[in-house]
Amino acid sequence: MSRSPRRIIIDTDPGQDDAIAILVAVASREVEVDAITTVAGNVPQPLVTDNALSLLALAGRQDIRVYRGCERPLLRPLYTAEYVHGPSGVDGADLPDPTVGVHSTHAVDLIVDTCLASDDGMVTLCPLGPLTNIAMAIAKEPAIVPKIAEILWMGGAFDEPGNTTEVAEFNAYVDPHAAHVVFTSGVPLTIFPLDVTHKALMFPRHVEALADHATPVADAAAGMIRFYEKYDIDKYEIEGAPMHDPCVIAYCIDPTLFSGTPHHVLVDTTHEETIGNTYIDDSAGEANATVITDVDAERFFDLVVQRIGSL
Repeated sequence: MSRSPRRIIIDTDPGQDDAIAILVAVASREVEVDAITTVAGNVPQPLVTDNALSLLALAGRQDIRVYRGCERPLLRPLYTAEYVHGPSGVDGADLPDPTVGVHSTHAVDLIVDTCLASDDGMVTLCPLGPLTNIAMAIAKEPAIVPKIAEILWMGGAFDEPGNTTEVAEFNAYVDPHAAHVVFTSGVPLTIFPLDVTHKALMFPRHVEALADHATPVADAAAGMIRFYEKYDIDKYEIEGAPMHDPCVIAYCIDPTLFSGTPHHVLVDTTHEETIGNTYIDDSAGEANATVITDVDAERFFDLVVQRIGSL
């Protein structure tokens, strides 16, 4: 018997790897995308919101509503990553103009309202960027905590060096205070840090397999990846781009692709030289997160290429 689709809200700051994650999600029957909420991160608002709307237009999924979220982190100035993603955030593809508008409800209110209207443990939140919207929703209405089945977050770095500072991954660095709120919320949390996403490298053969589908969606996805990979190939002297955010969606579809271990995870919010550093201290308390550390990369990329190629 097939299981019911997993209900998810994708909280995102597109971003080429966010774009790939969104395309995989809307192509997959195993998940039901209740909404897409946007947060300033890779590029500012309203670019991230426009990018989400354009991606849904590209995929023909204008039925999925987009909700504009927070403009800046909780306490720190916004730090963005145009140096990786280009001025638009999704350079490398000419995406169509949005065909529908953003919903008038704020993203934080959408998250709260969706959770409160659901049975306990029914909503999965998939934040692919800074955790600002998620933290704000939990702070605004703690009653949503039992409604959330799990938070699946792409962020952090443990044994792997940071990609923004020596110790901090981008999403954790942009809003470490939001990460602290989520880590201490009591919601079941699974973290996809650089330790695993740097094992999910999209090599040229994967990009070519994607481009071979020769559809408008596959062409746009391949173009975005070819732009996005340049930064990591140069910085890390690797052969392909890490697909950070698609790991979250792939886990929703097939958790057997990944493995990890429960730990008590903390984030530095106080020392400027180490702010955003995520670290494990199991002596500090019970496990509050499962930290994913391994991926079956070939099966992962088979999934990514097949799903996007089906659009």
